[in-house]
Amino acid sequence: MAFTAFLLLLSSIAAGFLLLLRRTRYRRMGLPPGSLGLPLIGETFQLIGAYKTENPEPFIDERVARYGSVFMTHLFGEPTIFSADPETNRFVLQNEGKLFECSYPASICNLLGKHSLLLMKGSLHKRMHSLTMSFANSSIIKDHLMLDIDRLVRFNLDSWSSRVLLMEEAKKITFELTVKQLMSFDPGEWSESLRKEYLLVIEGFFSLPLPLFSTTYRKAIQARRKVAEALTVVVMKRREEEEEGAERKKDMLAALLAADDGFSDEEIVDFLVALLVAGYETTSTIMTLAVKFLTETPLALAQLKEEHEKIRAMKSDSYSLEWSDYKSMPFTQCVVNETLRVANIIGGVFRRAMTDVEIKGYKIPKGWKVFSSFRAVHLDPNHFKDARTFNPWRWQQLGNDRPF
Repeated sequence: MAFTAFLLLLSSIAAGFLLLLRRTRYRRMGLPPGSLGLPLIGETFQLIGAYKTENPEPFIDERVARYGSVFMTHLFGEPTIFSADPETNRFVLQNEGKLFECSYPASICNLLGKHSLLLMKGSLHKRMHSLTMSFANSSIIKDHLMLDIDRLVRFNLDSWSSRVLLMEEAKKITFELTVKQLMSFDPGEWSESLRKEYLLVIEGFFSLPLPLFSTTYRKAIQARRKVAEALTVVVMKRREEEEEGAERKKDMLAALLAADDGFSDEEIVDFLVALLVAGYETTSTIMTLAVKFLTETPLALAQLKEEHEKIRAMKSDSYSLEWSDYKSMPFTQCVVNETLRVANIIGGVFRRAMTDVEIKGYKIPKGWKVFSSFRAVHLDPNHFKDARTFNPWRWQQLGNDRPF
């Protein structure tokens, strides 16, 4: 018994000594203050736990209060510099490709695929980004998007009972709309089956990428494989149809297949996987939170209704909204901007230092991750008055074109 107690004491002393050595070494390196947490795991569980609550800010708030707006942590198996400072974030983003490169946790990389737009680099990223923006700004979107939204919303509203789960219904609508814009599929068994697999994929994003120890991540990898197989069949069939002279469809897949120099099936599938994630989880969450915020802010809801009713009064019930109607909703855009600011669905971006970088008196070692937090900046009272209050009218003074 005494020997066991002695071993425990000795182990504790050794662990404490090693931690002290590590902290001393990091101070000498000029790193920001902070904590790397437990070996290997770091502070990953604290971050994941916070983001699964209604209020994930404490993870950031506690560390900013203790260490400042730039601090050191350890997330998803790697040492990370966490920035809640707008100047540092701007510096990181402006120097992408020079001092920093895109680099996300392995769990996200494995589930999105190496050819997703989020993870692409160099000329391939430029080509895919240019193609995406070209399609998003094309007449195809302007002519068909509002019609598709109107049709899908009416279809789903007609199926609602007296009580609905808004988040679930928002997910169905956004997923069906995204599938329609990307691949011209109407709602049905195939799209619903694909959506259920996507639920599992998204669950795995913020988990440790260890299939043997994480059931969530293992199920996500299996679901991702099924999604990729289903989309590969769609891509191959569309190629065959176009080679046989079938009429070209007006969707994102058609634009990818017709691109100069072409893309491989794997590149197209990874790209579609990522776009479906972006159009599914983020948009549906924003829609749901917008309803929540408006319900809690009756004056904003009343003004929004007034704006919409004026537009609807100029049309008969059988006419769908058009692109020009969408562009003539200034207060609606204020609501969208404020929901994006307060909700912060995209909390930030991961980058990796390509060389030793010095900023604001701190050193970011080559190879270390950097997380530029948009959430922390958007909710900082130094940048927005009453930052945690939903106030769409603030955008009438700031201007809807003002970047976050």
